[in-house]
Amino acid sequence: MRIVSRTLCLAFIVLCAFTACKNKQQSSTTGWKYNDPKQGGFEVLPYLEQATGPGLVLIPGGTFTMGSMDQDVLFDYTSIPHTVTVAPFYMDECEISNVDYLEYLNWLKIVFVDNPNLSVPFQGVYDRALPDENCWRTPLAHMEDMVENYFRSPAYRYYPVVGVSWIQATEYAAWRTDRVNEKILADEKYIDWVQTPSPEGHFTTDAYLTYSDYAAQSDRRKQSITTGEYRNVKMEDGILLPKYRLPTEAEWEYAALGLVGNSIGEQVLERNAYPWSGRALRSEDKKYYGQFQLNFKRSKGDYSGVATAPNDNYMFTAEVKSYWPNDFGLYNMAGNVAEWVLDVYRPNGTSELAEYNPYRGNIYMSKELNPDGTVKERDSIGRIPMVIDAESKNERRSNYRSSYNVNYGDGDLASLIDFDNANVDSDKATELMYRKGSTMPYSYSLIGDNTRVIKGGSWKDIPYWAQPGNRRFLAEDQSADWIGFRCAMSRLGAINR
Repeated sequence: MRIVSRTLCLAFIVLCAFTACKNKQQSSTTGWKYNDPKQGGFEVLPYLEQATGPGLVLIPGGTFTMGSMDQDVLFDYTSIPHTVTVAPFYMDECEISNVDYLEYLNWLKIVFVDNPNLSVPFQGVYDRALPDENCWRTPLAHMEDMVENYFRSPAYRYYPVVGVSWIQATEYAAWRTDRVNEKILADEKYIDWVQTPSPEGHFTTDAYLTYSDYAAQSDRRKQSITTGEYRNVKMEDGILLPKYRLPTEAEWEYAALGLVGNSIGEQVLERNAYPWSGRALRSEDKKYYGQFQLNFKRSKGDYSGVATAPNDNYMFTAEVKSYWPNDFGLYNMAGNVAEWVLDVYRPNGTSELAEYNPYRGNIYMSKELNPDGTVKERDSIGRIPMVIDAESKNERRSNYRSSYNVNYGDGDLASLIDFDNANVDSDKATELMYRKGSTMPYSYSLIGDNTRVIKGGSWKDIPYWAQPGNRRFLAEDQSADWIGFRCAMSRLGAINR
């Protein structure tokens, strides 16, 4: 006991010394001291590294071959192999489960529907978040048990939520960001818990960082170490976490491949066909030899095998922690449910995207301002009004010229022709478009700017879709009984190795 106490005491002394050292640092460019009210009072607080948010696993970044390495059996060539690099990031260990999504709905109901301070409930906010429980219905199958029970029955509490659109998934990620950061601030006693938040005043990370008087109802705000005054926590303090979001297609594919167990140094000994080493669907581990490693459909009509010898043990979805995690510690990156990712889909694949952190879908936004330059007040449901960033229209920029980059370089009409600087009629535009190999402008096809990428296989799929390089698409406002999602978060700074 005495040894433990002495150890803890020594650790405390080291920590205090480290903190004191950090607090007495000075600028290497001006010589002025940090954290000194007599020399400007510029605060530079101790910071080690980004904390890991709830449910997340750290994925070290790296270079890999993105795209399908096997024969394209559909012959549509939407996933051509190419080398890219992905920055370190975090990914949910598991798919979002029914109980996770029910927690979200419960919060929405408390704030927007059952709030005793409301004269008129915001029922629409709650209704828009509801998953489509009718997604299970099939005209020639009896699926009413799933419609009535899958989402809300405790029997399926830890099964992946389905029937959620891409839009709903991104809204969930935004809500999760705010709840995680709110708890961090409340646990650190920088804000008070509010039992029944108002629709227009509930905690959001963006509002907290934007409005200086946001936490005026609390005397427990952060105290400046130089002036003693109370203020909101800032991003510079290193306390708040970045936003939860859907992973990009590149991040998802890199995380699914899990190129750790089959690599030595910088040499990848064998590219994974699935999120595990080798090309077999069954486990080669002696303890589990012959057991399937994913939840999938083995062949037409075969979802589970015969009663005495089931194949993957599940006829539809499985619990989110079923089977074995890949080398990054992620569950069900091959089967169970396919997953939404952040990207806008284009049939010409991803090889035209940037080589570092590739992603299609950038729309640069900024907060809407009043005439005096202040940010407009939040709307009736607590959101900060946003507009497309006007500053990016400055043609003197060298890195980008437009705020809307969804169609950039994708081969459609808008990408091929510069209407601002050339007088091109429609016949000439069509000629140029076909000459470059594009079939039709995407705005006139089934694939538009609201079509999103889906990655991974599902309980309803054959093994082809379980290969991380393959990709599908669906409109962002649609959902299905075989599509779920998980969240990601950017890693700030390098990984301390």
